[in-house]
Formats: sequence, structure tokens, C-alpha cells
Amino acid sequence: MEQKKIFGRRDLILLLVVLAIGLAGILFLYTRPAVSDGKVEVAVDGEVVMTLPLSEDTEVTISGFDGGENLLVISDGKAEIESASCPDGVCVRHYAISRDGESIICLPNRVVVTIRGGEKGEVDAIA
Repeated sequence: MEQKKIFGRRDLILLLVVLAIGLAGILFLYTRPAVSDGKVEVAVDGEVVMTLPLSEDTEVTISGFDGGENLLVISDGKAEIESASCPDGVCVRHYAISRDGESIICLPNRVVVTIRGGEKGEVDAIA
């Protein structure tokens, strides 16, 4: 009785192409330049409550939904949530953001911190 091959040559080529596309996407996301003169936009329950310059070191307590609080710290051109009253703390464990379009979201407190403006990342590639 003859055994069937699980992977053929075409399957291997397809797998390598998918891995190469994934790696290119990851490299694109992590090699964008940081924002130089951007703003940190803070929204609570879908409404923008404050906009802060990314270039100034600041600590702000954000009053979230239903009495929740988040401590936003801006330093060295990066913004991060240092502490939060939410039970899971996912927003606190999120990395500091500094590039246009990046955001930190605290779902229980309905707080969204987003970087706006500044330099946008440009892709320069040779195919």
C-alpha cells in the first residue's frame, strides 16, 4: 500500500510566501519613525476630552466611565498608561506609544489614548 505525502513542493512554497509576507508586515509596523511634533488625543466614551503635546513631559489623571481612573504619563516623546482602576490592567501592560495612529485602549474605563499628527512613516523599498 502506497503512503500519501502530507506536504508537497507547492505546499512548502505557499508556506514560505505566507511567512515572508507576514515578516514584511511586522517589519513595516516596527520600523516607522517616531512622531516629532505629534499630539496625544484622549477620548472618554467616544468623546475627545483633551489633547496634549507629545513633546512635553506630563502626568494627567483621566476620569473614565463610571468613576474609573487612568494615569497617563507622557515622557521622552512617548505616552503610556502608568496605572488604571480597571480590573484587568491590559492598558497598563501595553507598550508606550509614540507613532502616528498608535493607540492604547482601556475598555472598562472607556478611555482611548491616540497619537495624532506629526511625521508619518514613509516606506522606501527596492523590489
